[in-house]
Amino acid sequence: MFERPGSGSQAVLVSLDFGDPDFAESTEELLQLATSARVSVVDIIKGKRLRPDPAYYAGTGKVEEIATALARTGAKLVIFNHELSPAQERNLEKRLDCRVIDRVSLILDIFAQRAHSHEGKLQVELAQLEHLATRLVRGWTHLERQKGGIGLRGPGETQLETDRQLLAKRVKLLKDKLARLASQREVQRRARRRASVLSASLVGYTNAGKSTLFNALTRAHAYAADQLFATLDTTTRRVFLTGGAPLVLSDTVGFIRQLPHTLVAAFRATLEETVQADLLLHVVDAGSKTRDAQIAAVNSVLAEIGADRIPQVMVYNKIDLNGAAPRLERDEYGKISGVWISAKTGSGLDLVKRALEEYAAAASRVPVARSAAA
Repeated sequence: MFERPGSGSQAVLVSLDFGDPDFAESTEELLQLATSARVSVVDIIKGKRLRPDPAYYAGTGKVEEIATALARTGAKLVIFNHELSPAQERNLEKRLDCRVIDRVSLILDIFAQRAHSHEGKLQVELAQLEHLATRLVRGWTHLERQKGGIGLRGPGETQLETDRQLLAKRVKLLKDKLARLASQREVQRRARRRASVLSASLVGYTNAGKSTLFNALTRAHAYAADQLFATLDTTTRRVFLTGGAPLVLSDTVGFIRQLPHTLVAAFRATLEETVQADLLLHVVDAGSKTRDAQIAAVNSVLAEIGADRIPQVMVYNKIDLNGAAPRLERDEYGKISGVWISAKTGSGLDLVKRALEEYAAAASRVPVARSAAA
């Protein structure tokens, strides 16, 4: 019988290169994720492989290197920059005698720390339980032992089957609660549509500056910080445009490469604000070296939730870091397709409002005079 070992606040990170051109950036992102989870990183183990090892994901030589790093640093936690199978997790924990988690589990833990609203907490718990359900299929051996107990199981039923049943009941309860909250939100959306109120959603890679832009446009006080997944709970506020056109703006959870599907599914209710929006403001860190890859990752998630056909305006944020000037970009039809701004300093915010005003005017078929900045 094998009981999972405990963990600690110090960790060794493991990132293996399988030929990914964004390997360096992905490894740096893992470090940021660990920091966001309040983990102290004491070492980073890197290596190259053609394919994952079936038993340990890393090769036996690399596992020995990890064991040496653990012994040297005293760390009790190993975080892989990859998705591990239950068997690989178990084998690594047996060999290393410490807790081993993968990228998916790390992101889930961050979400659990950051969820504040009732709905956000329900969504995170649902994601964690659905992730755990995959671990019960070929998970830990101690779950398969017989367990006595009145009222929990039938005669001869194993602990594993009991765990499955209890987990399934909790998952159903959470889904029912989230469905009721989604229904309430749909009532609010229908009321806005009857009042002819346009809606826009801020989307983008995590830490692109969506919440800072949201606060600047709406004069709200949504939590904003220079860390991954600072915002989990969707916040909606009214934006006052020139001419009095009504518009509501929503700040949504940030996306990331390899975003766990369980999280996308669990946050589908919240992301419905994105799916139902009339316009998406796709916020991008203009100075990021992996800007194009981040844009592709966001568009991939948008396609997964059915929001890929909604009109987008690209908002290239953080120009204060590279000295770029605020400006507008238009497509071949004369529509605003991109805006370069700094949400932190306020430079270019008038151009974002200009984009919203032009969209609102086009939606209501009311002409708007172009500014000199366009």
